[in-house]
Amino acid sequence: MEIKKYITENESKMLEDLFSLIRIPSISAKPEYHDDMLACAERWAQLLLEAGADEALVMPSKGNPIVFGQKIVDPDAKTVLVYAHYDVMPAEPLELWKSEPFEPEIRDGHIWARGADDDKGQSFIQVKAFEYLVRNGLLQTNVKFIFEGEEEIGSPSLESFCQEHKELLKADVILVSDTSMLGADLPSLTTGLRGLAYWEIEVTGPNRDLHSGHFGGAVANPINVLCQIISQVTDAEGRITVPGFYDDVEEVPQTERDMIARIPFDEEKYKKAIHVKALFGEKGYSTLERNSCRPSFDVCGIWGGYTGEGSKTVLPSKAYAKVSCRLVPHQDHHKISRLFADYILNIAPDSVQVKVTPMHGGQGYVCPITLPAYQAAEKGFEKAFGKKPLAVRRGGSIPIISTFEQVLGIKTVLMGFGLESNAIHSPNENIPLDIFRKGIEAVVEFYLNYK
Repeated sequence: MEIKKYITENESKMLEDLFSLIRIPSISAKPEYHDDMLACAERWAQLLLEAGADEALVMPSKGNPIVFGQKIVDPDAKTVLVYAHYDVMPAEPLELWKSEPFEPEIRDGHIWARGADDDKGQSFIQVKAFEYLVRNGLLQTNVKFIFEGEEEIGSPSLESFCQEHKELLKADVILVSDTSMLGADLPSLTTGLRGLAYWEIEVTGPNRDLHSGHFGGAVANPINVLCQIISQVTDAEGRITVPGFYDDVEEVPQTERDMIARIPFDEEKYKKAIHVKALFGEKGYSTLERNSCRPSFDVCGIWGGYTGEGSKTVLPSKAYAKVSCRLVPHQDHHKISRLFADYILNIAPDSVQVKVTPMHGGQGYVCPITLPAYQAAEKGFEKAFGKKPLAVRRGGSIPIISTFEQVLGIKTVLMGFGLESNAIHSPNENIPLDIFRKGIEAVVEFYLNYK
């Protein structure tokens, strides 16, 4: 049966199964959802068996359980390892959702729900393509699945799981659908991801909150100091000032910069979509270069003192910030973490105490476009979307991808179908049904070309 016909005839059941996953609020960031994590893993194992896997197991890890499944068609054939994650981001702020985040709705040709794209919807594309190939006797490669429940909190348990199960996870290539395209009519394959380093900064001044009238001007205010420290991390040209930060940054070759420059990009439309009057970033680079193949620094959260209703004249005892750097390939996140902490402590004044706590991080990643699996993915996109996909680097991070390469020695092809308008991590997350269907077709074509 041709794939388009298969999707049409089975779509009602496909969506019913996907919705059964989405309805489970598998929020890894909140411990009160512990039981939901297990329920979601068990549901995935059941769906993998129904799709044609020989076995599907819910395996323990140091954190949330990991789902492993496989179908071996020929021990001598190539093996594809499909990675995905079943955990999702918290849904707050709930008041901004137009429908219940964990009660999926089809509206205006889109599926609306938390996890509709990231990553339940995208991983479901992989499984339904696998199902079609199995049921129609077309699968010529072995397929393994590893679905984790901690990606949204940095995958803290997956590296040790991989170390312990190297033989089980042995494969020729890893296939991941957890990235995005440039547009619905502009298919693209992600060839690079930035790495990540994340810290919490704590600044302590006096041993208690003080009356700002009695002590203001005589005692350092931790919030003021924290702001001064943060302001020194970047200069007026958008460069990060941490000594040694750029030592391992590989300059983007001019040929790749030329390719990036050919990507259709409307800067005015980009600004309008996020309601900003002007853009800012490292001098000497375009917007697309800045958010994909150059490092960056951002304050992700900052707090301290009195933030309640009305006013309270207080000089706070403590101030906090969560900050992060997006890194590029060859920048080691462990090294950057040390350099950053040393720099912050060095520039901190004696009037306060400063503590820098590393949170989590990961390496950047680059996929060679000469990889046979990448070329098979290209053909998949071309068949489904009617045009050859552009090769692009993306600014986000999936830390476990570089870990796979380091621990398992396997390259990853990032075959993602997300769109910027899908609003992942935000209220009203969604995925267009048209993209969902084309995604299944593209993955089917990948397998038919990867032999």
